[in-house]
Formats: sequence, C-alpha cells, structure tokens
Amino acid sequence: MKANNRDIDILCVGEVLIDFIGHQKDVLINNTRDYHRYLGGSPTNVAMNSARLGLNAKMVATVGNDGFGEYIFKRLNEVGVQASSVKKISNKPTSVIFVSRSKKTPDFIPFREADYCISEDQIPTELLKETSIFHTTCFALSKNPAQSTILKKAEEAYNLGCQLSIDINYADEVWDNKDEALNVIKAYCKFNPLIKISEDDMLRLFERSLPHEEIFEFFHNEGVETICLTLGSEGVKLSQKGKGIIQLPAIKVESVMDATGAGDAFWSGFLFAYIKEKPIKECLEVALQLASLKLQNVGRLPDNIDILSKLL
Repeated sequence: MKANNRDIDILCVGEVLIDFIGHQKDVLINNTRDYHRYLGGSPTNVAMNSARLGLNAKMVATVGNDGFGEYIFKRLNEVGVQASSVKKISNKPTSVIFVSRSKKTPDFIPFREADYCISEDQIPTELLKETSIFHTTCFALSKNPAQSTILKKAEEAYNLGCQLSIDINYADEVWDNKDEALNVIKAYCKFNPLIKISEDDMLRLFERSLPHEEIFEFFHNEGVETICLTLGSEGVKLSQKGKGIIQLPAIKVESVMDATGAGDAFWSGFLFAYIKEKPIKECLEVALQLASLKLQNVGRLPDNIDILSKLL
C-alpha cells in the first residue's frame, strides 16, 4: 500500500492532450459534425480525478508552446494537479485527438505531436523518492522517447519502493506493431504493477476473444500479482495471484451520456481507495461508483466527486 512519508500520492506519466469529443451521440467520426474541446489523455484524467478526490497528484507530460498548451496548464492548475514537470516545447504542437461520442468504446483519430516527447530529466530520482504510485499507460509507452524514458524510470521507481500502475489501453492506431507492444508491456510487467485492462483492450491486443482466466494467467505469468479486468456493463473481475477472483456487477446507469474517460474514472477510484489502504473489494466498489458517475456526464466528472473521499 502507500509508502510512508511520501508527499506525492500519485505520479501520472504520459499523454496530455486535447480531446475533441463529438457532439452528435452514438455516431462514428465520419458522421460527426461538431466537436467540443476537453482536456484529455488517460493519465491526465487520472491525475485530475485524483486531485479532485483530495490526493496529491503530479503530472509528467509534454505540451506545445501554443494555445492548447496554455489551456492544459490552466485546467491542471484549476484542480490542483502539480504541473511543474509538464514540459513546454516549441518545435511540436500540443497533441489532439478526435473522438466519437458513444455508449461503447469510442473510435478516435490521434494527431500525436508533443505528447511523446518525455525525457528523463522530467523524472529525477528525488521525485521518485517522494512518490507512492507511479502510473502510466500503454498509449504513453507506444512511442519514443517517452517509451524508453518511462521504462527506465519505472524500474528506478520500483527499486525505490514505489507501487507501479498501468492502464493497458492498447490501440492499433498508436503502435507500429503488436509484437513491439507486447514486448514493451511485458517489460513493464516485470515491476509488478497494478494492471487495469478492458475486454476491448485485450481483443485489440490479442486479435481474438480470450477467456478471462487466460487473460489473468498471461499477466500472472509475467510477474503481475493484481489484474483488474473491466467488463463494461457487466462490471469487473479482479484476480490476485494465489487469492482467486473477485467479481462485482456494474452500477446501473439509467442514461449513458458518454463512455469516454469511464475507464480512467474507474481506475482513479481504485487507486484512490488503494492509497487509503482499503481492502481490495472496497477499492473495486469505489471504482465502480466513480465510473457510473462518469457515464452520466460528458467530458469531466461532476464537481461533487469529493463526496467519495468523505465516505472512506
């Protein structure tokens, strides 16, 4: 659980970008006419949610020296995410992604520029010594120099006693090939991270539908103790090596407004309860509550998510 005397609850390393989410509901991008701008990037969402839940969250990322970059700094500062390790560069613009608005996993078109330009000097050893959880994503690991930086610093973080975490949000659009993706994922798994994956992620990564037991076995064999498999409207399964499987149903939502960021909300809730040293089942229950709130809101979570922190 949380390392003693560490000031930073969660260090989120990876993509910060601008999401343009379609205004028309339940249509693909080719039929979307209008888009609304939101702050995006999976680790960014986790950092923002964590800060709003009352955790000390810090972001490591790179933006362009442009209007979108200024907007990102403004939004991070508004909720109290530490942004001193967010680098601004002049030779590339801030990354943007166009996303369909959907009840299911949305389709997207990425325009990646500054987000993958993460360098080792942004994550000094002293920062890792102050960190409880080092969190990143498969998206962030898909391109150098961010890939090599994150793998090197993840190993250092692990050796310094940090708990690692990763959202394996695999997508063909951001990787050159699956073999590279699998090798990089396996390299990160050596540090026993908390893993969050979805059925859709696994289908894209392995190109076939795998029994849940095989998914868990794959990651346990790579040295991972705790794997959380999200199942959309069917809820979640969590496997702990040597302890069996916990399964919980999703919280019923009357009207799904937007699925974008629901997985990030789920993982934010899980890590929040984990840092608070709650039992693993309670971590899942908090995660499901936060995911259900996100499904009912387009863009960011509502302002009252701090009520969860008062429940623990």
